Amino acid sequence: MGFLWIKALHIFFVASWFAGLFYLPRIYVNLAMETDKGATARLLLMARKLYRFMTILAVPALVLGLWMWLGYGVGKGPGSGWMHAKLAIVVFLVLYHHGCGVLLRKFEQGANTHSHKWYRWFNEAPTLGLLGAVVLVVLKPF
Repeated sequence: MGFLWIKALHIFFVASWFAGLFYLPRIYVNLAMETDKGATARLLLMARKLYRFMTILAVPALVLGLWMWLGYGVGKGPGSGWMHAKLAIVVFLVLYHHGCGVLLRKFEQGANTHSHKWYRWFNEAPTLGLLGAVVLVVLKPF
């Protein structure tokens, strides 16, 4: 029964973290297009608060995932190549999360160098990461 609680909480925190990963780059799209200083300040405040909140949500998502892997042995043993691929996706998503923080600091410093179109493409990465992770966990193709 304990494992099921860990799994349920992991799914909850992953879904919550992804809400931030999906929305923060959308704020960046608007920041890249905005020319009004008041609106820019408001969007930056929203982005800062969201980044802090999604970081708080990412920590238990990662800890609970590690707990299932290392504590319960999920994805260990023969036929667990899917887990290695999923872990690569998780590392990419953690780096993406960190990259969102770097981009936020650039916006705060007035040093953004990317267009709103670039941010629209940048926003697609967590969608692909989520799709890949879900397919690997559910299908366990290798």
